Amino acid sequence: MRAGRHLDAQLCCQQLLARDPGHADTLHLMGLLCIHGKQFDHAVEWLASAIRREPKPLYLTTLGTALLQQGRGAEALKAVEKAVELKPGNAERWQNLGLVLAELRRNDDAILSFQRALELHPGSWDAACNAAILLHQAARFEEALVHLDRCEQLKSGNIRMLGLRAMTLLGLARHAEAFGDLERLRLLDPANADVCNQMGNCLSALGRYDEALLSYDRAFALGDKHALKNKAIALEQLGRFDQALAGYRRAVADDANDAGAAWNLALLHLLTGDFEAGWAGREAARWRIPVLVEGYPKLSGRLWQGIEPVDGKTILVCPDEGLGDVIQFARYVPMLAARGARVILLVQNELQPLLSALPGVAQCLPKSTAMVPPYDVHCPLTSLPLVFQTRLDSIPAETSYLPAPPRDRVDAWEQRLGPHDRLRVGLVWSGNPRHPRDRARSMPFRTMAGILDADATFVSLQKDPRAEDRPALLEWPELVDPTTDLTDFVETAALVSCLDLVITVDTSVAHLSAALGRPTWVLLPFVPDYRWLLDREDSPWYPTMRLFRQDQRRDYAHVIAQVRAELNATIRRGAPRSAAC
Repeated sequence: MRAGRHLDAQLCCQQLLARDPGHADTLHLMGLLCIHGKQFDHAVEWLASAIRREPKPLYLTTLGTALLQQGRGAEALKAVEKAVELKPGNAERWQNLGLVLAELRRNDDAILSFQRALELHPGSWDAACNAAILLHQAARFEEALVHLDRCEQLKSGNIRMLGLRAMTLLGLARHAEAFGDLERLRLLDPANADVCNQMGNCLSALGRYDEALLSYDRAFALGDKHALKNKAIALEQLGRFDQALAGYRRAVADDANDAGAAWNLALLHLLTGDFEAGWAGREAARWRIPVLVEGYPKLSGRLWQGIEPVDGKTILVCPDEGLGDVIQFARYVPMLAARGARVILLVQNELQPLLSALPGVAQCLPKSTAMVPPYDVHCPLTSLPLVFQTRLDSIPAETSYLPAPPRDRVDAWEQRLGPHDRLRVGLVWSGNPRHPRDRARSMPFRTMAGILDADATFVSLQKDPRAEDRPALLEWPELVDPTTDLTDFVETAALVSCLDLVITVDTSVAHLSAALGRPTWVLLPFVPDYRWLLDREDSPWYPTMRLFRQDQRRDYAHVIAQVRAELNATIRRGAPRSAAC
């Protein structure tokens, strides 16, 4: 059998069984030969006979393999579990149990089995490899890395595991280390287009965009079409917008199914002020972007695309992106109601108390609601700019369009803040760390602290400061931090209404403050989100907003120096105190 002479092996087995019909090892060998011949029914019969004679763990494991091939997963699992029970100190049995559990999609249990195999036999490359694969699939990257390191120790330079280690390091945002593994991979497999593409992604994440372009060119030359889109992203981040537009167009022309390229093209149109192409392209692409489709409520009603009249109809308007997007585009709801629609607004739970009193809203429901009321049509909130044919010169930009927070909450914050004898300034320095562009938009608190020596009362609006910021925060005990009491956006709105100025990076607080008509300074990366446009210090969306942008140095220290100078000038001018308080 080991020599590949399976027919001769079968004949030998038949001769042996003619002499001794109950010879267990021979019955097991017949089962193995049937598995090789894909005769799984016969294999099960032979193996069952062997087990009846002598229930060895090896026979039970082989039976599990045959049953699994028949789709009899539950029975296969029982067989291999019995093998482990008979020989619990055998690493190979735990490895086999892990394989069956993985086949049955019981990945957490499979991981535990592979880890038990490693405890019994630390040198098992297969067990380390299988555990690493499943842990990576579960996005348990730190744990996966431990096993991948062991794989490297046991069998250095394995292309598959080296590639998985690079992807795991990328998942941990350890881009420099990932790039090192990818460089090794490229030496081992120089024709691998995906490796070159991922090298470009690493370099982009490290801000080394010029070098990334070279990697993307190599990847494309080797046949990776995705490199076209990624190269356009790098060009965009370099501020080479005309070339980026051409790159996205080429990527879309080359692969009409590349929704990501079409989406990026639409957003770049919006960033550069071409709203007509941007809104239309965004709407066409959004229904092909998995994360947007999955995040939109599962509804059975008809999608409204702005063509048919809604006078007298009930329309369900749903959130489809983040908190800031909902606040920004909530301005369209009164316009929709003015067309005669009865508007039911569905929003994230945190926003529901704030937007319940929005003009034009018949009913405002939290996204977690179990059942929505009857409606005629539904529409994503961020589709409304397209519906209303919004252009740069037609943005609905009221100074304040959000409902004013309850007076008693505002008064409570005014009393808590104490004497209003200095300018009150709210601060936010970082956003959601899971945001794909968080590295560009957020800054360490220590950088923001560059303005804290100004003659003002500074109030933190920063929810959940990061662990690395806490030591620096302890150095500024005079920073007022009421964030534990900011239980919802109504509470935050009440506090913001008592401030004279909010200085923030690109977060939902920027939208909240400006939508309440409060003076708001937003600190932006070199290439900002599409809504902030390019080369302007104001925002057509928010009359009370001022924008401070990074230059090509991509350094917030320079921005903070500018903000500090402007803040001191504002203080010297004796800026008016908050009218709300």
